[in-house]
Amino acid sequence: MTRVLDHEELLRELDGTLEANLNRHLSMAKEWHPHDYVPWDLGRNFAAMGGQDWSLEQSSLSELASTAMITNLLTEDNLPSYHRGLADNFSLDGAWGTWVGRWTAEENRHGIVMRDYLVVTRAVDPVELERARMHHMTVGVDAPMDGANFLHSVAYVTFQELATRVSHRNTGLACGDPVADRMLARVAADENLHMIFYRNLGEASLDLVPDQMVRAITDVATDFQMPGLNMPNFRKNAMTLAKHGIYDLRQHLDEVLMPVLRKWKIFERNDFTGEGERDRDRLAAFVEDLAEKATKFEESRDRLLAREAARAEKAS
Repeated sequence: MTRVLDHEELLRELDGTLEANLNRHLSMAKEWHPHDYVPWDLGRNFAAMGGQDWSLEQSSLSELASTAMITNLLTEDNLPSYHRGLADNFSLDGAWGTWVGRWTAEENRHGIVMRDYLVVTRAVDPVELERARMHHMTVGVDAPMDGANFLHSVAYVTFQELATRVSHRNTGLACGDPVADRMLARVAADENLHMIFYRNLGEASLDLVPDQMVRAITDVATDFQMPGLNMPNFRKNAMTLAKHGIYDLRQHLDEVLMPVLRKWKIFERNDFTGEGERDRDRLAAFVEDLAEKATKFEESRDRLLAREAARAEKAS
């Protein structure tokens, strides 16, 4: 029989792991400042201050890059929901509270630098951006951390941080602007450190309560959603990003799910009981099905892009 621990027992047992990884994170995290990544010399007043309000021709970003930037930024904007979720499912005591606060501060920095860049460069309509922020935060986000248990939260944030890193990095490349690329590379580096922190906590959880943790991992992986479902036009924008390779099923499988599952040695472990084995089988079946779906999506996308290219060439 494997151990079954409740929330308080898990926190006590993992307190040393949390503190060690907090210290590791603090030793590796690079201090940086949002103002160093924004081209302030491009800024000018808007109409309320005697200048000119935004118009589409002022933006140097493509529609794809703008969509990706807005989607990523609105995701960051709902930080209060994520903070609440972590606080509820972790703890605000001792090293746990220090980590929740530190993580929140680092994530908030991402929203600051991205918004400053977009407004200063006039890359997007600042009025519509603010309206979207107000709507998104008023409606709130159905963060998978809310109402989940501790282990589900660990599994979710591990995958989500890595997914965010991939999205930010690809968005930077899509912008065609070295300033944006440098900024989002910096943000992505933070997300990677966050992922490692949570991944290490997940590994320790697997060693401590293998059956409980593989159930959480399987539940999260098979029903994973980025925390943006309630933002305006999310599904349409997500399809646009998938169509153009910012974040698609193949990337989710090959660059997010599988690297983490391999690190956790999910399909090699021999410490699961029958229940844990069934959850692992469920996860394996899901991974196989996702690979098939990713291939079908790629084939369909290739055909679509080829048709669009042909029409564009004919029109020219």
